[in-house]
Amino acid sequence: MNNEHHFMDVSQLQVGIYVHLDLGWMDHPFTLSNFKVKDEEQISIIKKTGLTRLRYDPKRSDCQPLPIKTEAPSVEIIEKETHPIPAPISSVDNAKQRLKELHQAINVCERKFINTSNIARQVTHNILSDSKASIEQAAVIINDMVDTALMEGDVAVHALNGNRSSDANYIHPLNVTVLALIMAKSVNMSKEDARLLGMAALFHDIGKAEISDKILLKKDPLTKSEQSHFEQHSEIGSRMAQEIGLPVRIGKIIMQHHEHADGSGYPKHLRGEQTDPFARLIAIVNGYDNLCNPNNIALAKTPYEALAHMYASQRAKYDESLLKRLIKSLGIYPPGSIVQLSTGSYATVISVNPNKPLRPFVMVHDPLTARHEPQIIDLREEPSISINACLRPSQLPADVLEYLNPRKRVSYFIDVDLSNAEDSQT
Repeated sequence: MNNEHHFMDVSQLQVGIYVHLDLGWMDHPFTLSNFKVKDEEQISIIKKTGLTRLRYDPKRSDCQPLPIKTEAPSVEIIEKETHPIPAPISSVDNAKQRLKELHQAINVCERKFINTSNIARQVTHNILSDSKASIEQAAVIINDMVDTALMEGDVAVHALNGNRSSDANYIHPLNVTVLALIMAKSVNMSKEDARLLGMAALFHDIGKAEISDKILLKKDPLTKSEQSHFEQHSEIGSRMAQEIGLPVRIGKIIMQHHEHADGSGYPKHLRGEQTDPFARLIAIVNGYDNLCNPNNIALAKTPYEALAHMYASQRAKYDESLLKRLIKSLGIYPPGSIVQLSTGSYATVISVNPNKPLRPFVMVHDPLTARHEPQIIDLREEPSISINACLRPSQLPADVLEYLNPRKRVSYFIDVDLSNAEDSQT
C-alpha cells in the first residue's frame, strides 16, 4: 500500500481537490475528514479551521493545486498552523449534539437487545423443564417486538456492533424472530398473526433439544447418518410444541420450516403451496441466518454475500416473492456489512430502514476519532456519499479491522429508526 503523503498550502486549494483534514471529527463541520472539495463555501470553511498546510490525494483530485504564493508565510500564519482555530461553534455544537443523540440511541437499542437476548436464551433453555413460565416469558418479548415492528412510522433493522454486546449475545432463534417480524411489517401482517409468527420463529428449533450436541456443534460436514438424525429435529419439535401446549399451527410451522419450494427440503419433501405460508417465511430467514452464522465461522458469508447467494443459487428453494421482500427489507448492503464509501473510507453498516434500504446508517473508520465514540453517518442526509463496494473482513487493512471490529456473528435487533434518535431514548 502506498503511504506517501502529498501536502499543499491552504492558499493552493481549489474546487475538485480531494483533501484530508488532519483534525478531529469534532473540530470541523464536515461529515467526513476526507472528501473532494465541491464549492467555494467549503474552501472558505476549510480556511477558517486555521490549517495552513493540507494533505491531499492527487489520484482522487480532478485538478492540481493552484500555484503557490511566493511570499513567505507570516509569523501569525505559522502560529495558526500550530494552533488550529476550531470550526464555527454552531456547526460543531450541532454535530456534537447529533452524534451524541445517535450514540445514545444505539446504546438504548443495545441494552434492549441484550435484555431480550438473555430472556430468549433462558426461554429456549427452560422450555421443557418449565413450559408454562417459558411460554409466558416468550409471549412478553414477542409482544414487545411485534409492537415495535408494526408500529406506525419508520422502524429499522440494527446490527449490534457496539461496546456493550459481543458474539456471546448471539442467539439464532432471536435472529430468526427479528428477521421474520421485519418481513411481517413488509407484508402488512396483523398483530395477531405477527405474534403467532414470532412465537413460531422463536421456537422453530425446539426439537434440537433431543439432538446430540456432538452433531449440533460439529464444524465439519455431517455424515449421512448424522444428517439423517439432525433432520429429525423438525418432527421432534412439532411433537414437543403439541406436548407443551403451543397452538397447533405453530407445531405445523415448526414441522415445515426446512421444507423447500422445489421439494428438496425435509421431512416430507413438500412443495410450494403445500406448506404453511409462515413456514415458507421462516424457511427464508432461517436459511439466511445459517449462511451468515454457521457452526464453522470460517465458512460464514457476509450479509451481502448471503443474500446474493440465496437469490442467485437458491432461489428455487424459496418462495421467490418472500425472498425478494427480504432483500428489499435488508437492502443490497444489509446490517453488518463492511463497505467502502465513495470517499474511500471504510465503514460498517449498522442500521437499515426497510423503506430506504439503499441509504443506511454507517459507522465510519476515522483514526482521529475514538473507537468508543465513532463517527456515524446517515447516508440519507449525505447524497454526495455512496457505497462503492462490500468487503470481507480479510480485505481490510489491519488498523481498520481493529477499529471497526466486525462481529464474527451478526446479531440483529428491531427498533425505531436512528433518525428518530431523540424519541428512542424516551
